[in-house]
Amino acid sequence: MAAAMRLLVTGACGFVGSTLCREVRAARPDIEVTGLDNFRREGSRSNVEPLRRLGVAVTEGDIRDPGDLDALPAADWVLDCAAEPSVLAGVSGSVSSFDVMDHNLIGTIRMLEYCKRHGAGFILMSTSRVYSIAPLAALAVEVVDGAYRPTRFRSDLGLTAAGIDERFPTAPPASLYGVSKRCSELVALEYAEAFGFPVWINRCGVLAGAGQFGTAEQGIFSFWVRSWLAGRPLSYIGFDGRGAQVRDCLHPRDLAPVLLRQLAGSSPAAAGDGLDPRICNFSGGAANAMSLAQLSRWCTERIGPGHVGAVPRTRPFDLPWVVLDCGRAGRLWDWRPATAIDAILDEIRVAAT
Repeated sequence: MAAAMRLLVTGACGFVGSTLCREVRAARPDIEVTGLDNFRREGSRSNVEPLRRLGVAVTEGDIRDPGDLDALPAADWVLDCAAEPSVLAGVSGSVSSFDVMDHNLIGTIRMLEYCKRHGAGFILMSTSRVYSIAPLAALAVEVVDGAYRPTRFRSDLGLTAAGIDERFPTAPPASLYGVSKRCSELVALEYAEAFGFPVWINRCGVLAGAGQFGTAEQGIFSFWVRSWLAGRPLSYIGFDGRGAQVRDCLHPRDLAPVLLRQLAGSSPAAAGDGLDPRICNFSGGAANAMSLAQLSRWCTERIGPGHVGAVPRTRPFDLPWVVLDCGRAGRLWDWRPATAIDAILDEIRVAAT
């Protein structure tokens, strides 16, 4: 009898990590899942017992600590969900610039060393914020139904009505957070070449759903809905305080089908575009995109009236329109998002009620 596949999930008790642990266990109970988490995030310990009941071996430890990693059992795959997730990390709040690089880049290198030692494959949960800020900040946009929409597209640059695709530039500036994740991507690809283990890099837009605690660093959708329910003050920040800035939204459980194929060693279809097939956008796309003003409208209709202030000055790294084109994921992996944005928002609302 063949030995069971062994999967190590870092950041396993965060929203994304815990969701994917549950999905993997539900779809493939034969996979042995070990979860690693340092429990720095508020509420993360609440996921320990539910995951253990599903058979996930949850361990406390830090990806930056070699001793913690040496104590882990060998795995066949690592799914790296541990990160400082905020685009403002390192420039505001309690997280220092060094902490961002230490956690997101050095932590990734520690995990790649683990993969080298055990011959494990590596799946990196990456982000839309690896794409360059300057051309996105300079987008010519118009407001349609309370939401920004680009007025010109550059298909040669990887910018179309469907969103930002994998051809779009990744040169700095991209924020300390974005650069830390882009560096992690590059180092992962180098380790794959040098030491002969498989690597997949999955770039996601905003991930949202029940299980988030409504902090700003977890993404705007959960933060906005939970704040509206709680009657906490909200403001449209930047872009003249109109709330027209747009993001797309994806539920992390929608990633499970492609993750299972990656774990099984499946190869994607030939894209014929000359780009690295190991790097791919997985996102809600244009169909699952919404502005803050539209989100406020949704909250008013589903929850009741609220009040939103305005702070006209735009913060560093804020952008008017960030929508990932996931069309290449459809061509390579026959993948598309399964959960509509209304269903994601309702899930957050119900869980917070």
